Parts: sequence; structure tokens; C-alpha cells
Amino acid sequence: MAIYNLGSINADLTYRVPHLPAPGETLGARSMTRGLGGKGANMSVAAARAGARVVHLGAVGRDGGWMIDRMLEYGVDTRRIAVLDDPSGHAVIAVEDAGENLILLFAGANRCIAPESIAEALEGAGPEDLFVCQNETNAQRDGAELASARGLRVAYAAAPFDAEAVTAVLPLLDLLVLNEVEAQQLQAATGRTPETLPVRDVVVTLGAKGCRWINTDTGTTRDFAALKVTPVDTTGAGDTFTGYLLAGLDRGLPMPTALEMAQRAAALMVTRYGTADVIPDLKEVTEHRF
Repeated sequence: MAIYNLGSINADLTYRVPHLPAPGETLGARSMTRGLGGKGANMSVAAARAGARVVHLGAVGRDGGWMIDRMLEYGVDTRRIAVLDDPSGHAVIAVEDAGENLILLFAGANRCIAPESIAEALEGAGPEDLFVCQNETNAQRDGAELASARGLRVAYAAAPFDAEAVTAVLPLLDLLVLNEVEAQQLQAATGRTPETLPVRDVVVTLGAKGCRWINTDTGTTRDFAALKVTPVDTTGAGDTFTGYLLAGLDRGLPMPTALEMAQRAAALMVTRYGTADVIPDLKEVTEHRF
């Protein structure tokens, strides 16, 4: 069993600020750090740290070797990450004292992935495996079609939200993960509520209110309450949630159990500063007392 992740890889440049800047405001930062990030890399690291075998499909520029090394260090199979002449993707992140963030994203090499490389990477994959993608790379539809044709369970994290990108992969999905705002945006774009989407399992994350699982086959909805923590940085929490959820499903856990583990991981994540470099491992998540 393995998780094949067509995902972004970014250098995260994180600035601590007293508050998020308003339009036209010049604001001094208290500190700056560089770390591994990108929704794809975050999910791969989270799933690997949750005990899954993760094969990352992506690309960096020639300036991105340190990111490949970091992902390998965290247990991700990096052999399918291409090194291109395009610059690596990066994000400029402002984090305020209350933990909220503002992110500026440059895609770079993440939007230059060759569909042929995805096909090559999936040659050994089958129905026992999972495929996931997000909206920070190109070739999402290509990857989802290739994975679906090979019988993989196909998952999609609808962020950053783009109605055209989501609707392109929607018919191929077995699992859709999105937050409350993205669910509203998708409904506005398609006229369909999460309960009426043509996807068997839909998970809507609700921030401090927890998450909601909708099984459209049975028509049932179940809410999961959030764990009580004091957040200091919400960056990467959703990616950590999704990575742990996929790892749980990959191990054969029932959806409620996988969701509960994902909630624990995300709750622990928001108590830390940073992204991929501070994602908790399975031992921390299972043993932590909330």
C-alpha cells in the first residue's frame, strides 16, 4: 500500500508580525525563518510521519535540492521529484500573534510537471494504493485520470480554491477534502451542496468547530468536535489533517477512526510555529494528552 501525491513543494519564508498588514500598510516583521512547505510537501510529510509509504510526484528548481533532502529525511520517497530549470516554488507567509496567517504564493516549478512523469510513477500502482492532488500544481486532471484508470482511490484537497480546477477532477474523485469557505465557494460555482456532490466521501473541515464527514452513498452526515488547544500558527494544519487522514485510510482504518487521528494531528500542529518541519509524528499524536 502506498500514497502517491502529486503535490507542490515550496520554500516557506515565514515572517512573524504583530498583526496582518492592511492594504498599503508597511509593517515591520519581528522574525523570519525559511522552511519546507507547500500543500503537497506538507501532506507527504504528514502522511509519512503517520506511518504511510508516500511517493511524492512533483518538481523543484535547481535551487531546491535542500527541499528534496528534507523530505527524504522525513521519510518521503523523493525519487519521482524532477529538478527543472524553472525556479522553485515559494511562499511568503505572515503570521500574527493570534495565529492567523496571510500567504503569497509563487508556483514556479510546481506548474511545470510533465504528465508523462506521472504516468511513469504510477506504473507500479494499483487498487490497494491512494492518489492525492491539490491545486498548487498543473496536471491534476491528468494525474487523477491515470490513477483512476489503474484503480487507485483518488482524493483531492480543494485548495487553493479554483472552481474550474475542482470541477475538472470532480467526476474522478472518491474523496474530497475542503474547508468551510471552499465548500461555500464550490456550492456557489456548481449549485450543489456537499451532500449532493458525485463523490462518495466528502470531508469539510470547520476550524475550531471540528470537521464533518458526508458519505453520499448512504446519505449520512457525521460531525466530529475539535480538540481544545490554544493555537499559535494555523499554517499547514489543514495539510497535516489531510495527510494523517490519508495515512489512516491507507492502513485500512475506518473513516471515523482516521478522522479522529487526523483531528489530533491538526490540533497538535496549530500549537507549533512552522509547516512541514514541525509536523508531529504518529507517536506524538497518539500519546499527546489534550
